[in-house]
Amino acid sequence: METQSNAKYTIDTAPMTWRQYWITAVASLGQLVGTALATLVSIIIPLYQIHAHPELSSFMQGLIGAMDLIGIVFGSVVLGRLSDEHGYLKLFRICPLLICVAAIAALLFPNIPVLIVSLFVMGFAIGGEYSLDSDYISELMPKKWKFFMVGGAKAASAVGNIIMAGACFLIVKDWTDSNLWPQLLWIMIAISGLMFVTRICFWESPVWLAGHGRMKEAQEAAQKFLGDNVSVVAPEKAAPVAKVSTLKFIKENWRNVIFTGIPWACEGLGVYGIGVFLPILVMALGIEHVTPGTDKLMHVANSIEVTFWISCVMLPGFILGLVLINRMKGAKIQWLGFFLSAIALTLLLYSYHYGLSKWLSIGAFMAFELFLNMGPHLMTYVLPAKVYPVEVRGQGSGLAASIGKIGAVAGVFCIPILLQAGGTTLVLVVSIAVMFIGGIITILFAPKGQN
Repeated sequence: METQSNAKYTIDTAPMTWRQYWITAVASLGQLVGTALATLVSIIIPLYQIHAHPELSSFMQGLIGAMDLIGIVFGSVVLGRLSDEHGYLKLFRICPLLICVAAIAALLFPNIPVLIVSLFVMGFAIGGEYSLDSDYISELMPKKWKFFMVGGAKAASAVGNIIMAGACFLIVKDWTDSNLWPQLLWIMIAISGLMFVTRICFWESPVWLAGHGRMKEAQEAAQKFLGDNVSVVAPEKAAPVAKVSTLKFIKENWRNVIFTGIPWACEGLGVYGIGVFLPILVMALGIEHVTPGTDKLMHVANSIEVTFWISCVMLPGFILGLVLINRMKGAKIQWLGFFLSAIALTLLLYSYHYGLSKWLSIGAFMAFELFLNMGPHLMTYVLPAKVYPVEVRGQGSGLAASIGKIGAVAGVFCIPILLQAGGTTLVLVVSIAVMFIGGIITILFAPKGQN
């Protein structure tokens, strides 16, 4: 075809230009909004506890904290499979609209039932994001940069934590009424609106189009994304539309499912179980700055400030992981991160148990976040795109994300129950055990050459 005759590069061999960075930035907003929502929920829960009498039960805290994650479980599987069958672009635009509409509903009708439904809808859309953004990036980057850029997109999740924690602290510190908590949803509305606007001038994945025999459209999409001198390579034969049931897929790929899913579930406890209740855990550990007579609202505001500073360590963790990603095998980075995270939590437990300096506790907490994001939080996102072929990549990535969020849901439900049953000590002991399990599973089930 005429457009191919002038092509000098394929997608795999094309040089890195601003176009690839723009694609990564647009796709990365899905990661940013996911952790931003988790951080927002972690702040809404203690604010609502101040407002609500009697206080929220541990079950209701877990339910509110887990609803967006439950949505992610369903959204990652359902939308991941739909993207394999029908393409990425429509869903890539629908997801931010769903987030925006659900956030507006929770803002206009500020009660627990509407909040729970809205969180589920937002989570459902974010589940689709977790499948779609990695697919877009892995299919449009040069081969040399592919998994580095996928990992770079995951680093945007740290930016989501930092933006939401910082924005909420700046807003809440001047409040005199905790009943204003719905106003924080404006941050989600703004982020999802930005996501949609950036995706207006976006196109269908050329690799997906080529894989389904639509070569003319694939070439046009490749040139729109990457320029007239880039072509897409036709596969040896067109891939069939994916119609494999989830159970059959698991049966045929069980080792990869365990390798990509179970460690993600273990990581989910650290990222979401601890993350969603981070301000509450900060208060339980007694490491926020308070003075005698501090009211409950300022107590929460101070815990949000500590949460912000702990969140700032997440981005250096991702950067460290990205530095290592082309120097070490992916599975090795993952299990190393799990074990180092467990050691950091052990130091935090020791410091808390013996009443040592709060700065030692904060440092241990920061070390936990550094190693968690360097290893499992980064690599659980990267590895599915490495181990699954393109024809089932959406389903494989979606299933891994779904299993991961099942672990996250369990973690979010368990944290308040563990706090009630055994206090901070029990929370830390269980978290240490889960980190070790994640590292061991990674070692045992890593495909040949990944360790």
